[in-house]
Amino acid sequence: MTEKYYETAIIIRQEELLPGINSMWIKTDKIAEVAKAGQFLNLYCKDKSRILPRPISICEIDKSDMAIRLVYRVIGEGTDEFSKLHTGDTIKVTGPLGNGFPIKQKHAIIIGGGIGIPPMLELAKTFPGEKDIVLGYSNELFLDGEFEKYGNVHIATVSGIYGTKGNVLDSIKENAISGDIIYACGPMPMLKAIKEYAESEEINIQCWLSLEERMACGIGACLGCMTKSKNKDAHTQVNNKRICTEGPVFLSKEVVM
Repeated sequence: MTEKYYETAIIIRQEELLPGINSMWIKTDKIAEVAKAGQFLNLYCKDKSRILPRPISICEIDKSDMAIRLVYRVIGEGTDEFSKLHTGDTIKVTGPLGNGFPIKQKHAIIIGGGIGIPPMLELAKTFPGEKDIVLGYSNELFLDGEFEKYGNVHIATVSGIYGTKGNVLDSIKENAISGDIIYACGPMPMLKAIKEYAESEEINIQCWLSLEERMACGIGACLGCMTKSKNKDAHTQVNNKRICTEGPVFLSKEVVM
């Protein structure tokens, strides 16, 4: 298991990619050195009335500069506080947390939907084999140009204003995309559809899913971020898995949706 660190990180820079979606680079002492694609950080508010940390997925890792990029949606008081941080400000963080994506030497289909797109950028950047990248948006695009540096990018939008009209599976079918392994992160309905697609008799390929869930502690103590599993969890002795520790990345056949 990757060693975890509690650090005071320094904000390198922050910008708004779209209204309500921010990109923030932070300088760490040790976390960036051991972090992997698919893991996340816990960020702590300076306002002491907000006790619980906010989990945010790692978007990019720069090991040479010991920096981590976080792309997040501003949806509450905690993330609103983070969005007001500027270059030189500090923030308390813990990480890296959770299990990242296992890397297989295969042709990968890398899929991201909505705010599940940012965690797939580091995977696209570091995955050594051939890859097709499928990104699903409501309408407005973000990070798509950065993905284009690392593979063949296919876009799906609900309105059809960009790319395929529909969802990521519509794009996969329209563009006849095939591969040996799937990696995906996004909203639960999207992941459920991808799981069914990957495990179908016609497709039948290995599929790894990064589950999105509200977390309280982020370290497996509170049991607040459970997902149903086919096998019993060693910690709880029931058919559940803790997304923050056993996940957030799971083999699709391990979880029940």
